[in-house]
Amino acid sequence: MKLVILDRDGVINVDSDRFIKTPEEWRAIPGSLEAIARLNQQGFRVAVATNQSGISRGLLDMAAFNAINEKMTRQLAHVGGRIDAIFFCPHAADAHCECRKPKPGMLLEIGKRFNADLRDVPVVGDALRDLQAASAVQARPMLVLTGKGRLTLKEGGLPSGTATFEDLTAAAERLAS
Repeated sequence: MKLVILDRDGVINVDSDRFIKTPEEWRAIPGSLEAIARLNQQGFRVAVATNQSGISRGLLDMAAFNAINEKMTRQLAHVGGRIDAIFFCPHAADAHCECRKPKPGMLLEIGKRFNADLRDVPVVGDALRDLQAASAVQARPMLVLTGKGRLTLKEGGLPSGTATFEDLTAAAERLAS
């Protein structure tokens, strides 16, 4: 089984410093849904690992979070793609939980769910914390320059072996080849 793990905000959809709080605020990055469909067509199982501190901050509730993900999966189905599982951390950074990236807890749970060894599994993110979580489980960190990606690249400190791509389309092209 081939597995790829994607961050959501800034990788699949346009990110916002004010959080994505409603389905109306959720907008796919051009080409991202088709990139996921291409990964599916190449035999990849797709999991999402997303920090969602807006839940603990009271900016959105579980019903809104689920409605956002429903919109994403519905739009994805229209282009022939699917997400096999969505994992999220609802905690704020000060909660010191094990699931919030850059800690690897969420990725470890994905590994358990899919009965997968995470070594060399591609993990695509736009923030340093996504790449650090990938590195912590010996996965393959992949930075996209959408979302916070350009700033992440500029600030440096990327884990060793991080590959950089313009967007999820370019990353999917590399993985599918």
